[in-house]
Amino acid sequence: MEDSTFVIFLAFGILWAIMGTAAWIALLKSEGEEIRFGKWGLIVVLPILIPFIAALVIAALSRN
Repeated sequence: MEDSTFVIFLAFGILWAIMGTAAWIALLKSEGEEIRFGKWGLIVVLPILIPFIAALVIAALSRN
């Protein structure tokens, strides 16, 4: 039962991230800009994704 709260928290976090990305893309498209993802995008995204993925892997491995 304790895990269900964490799953709900993760689900809402992932949902908000997806909605934020969709809103950003819609904003760029409405202004007529093309969507590009270059090296500066990787510099921003990698420090966000690496700890998140590492935390999920550690949590999955530490469960008995």
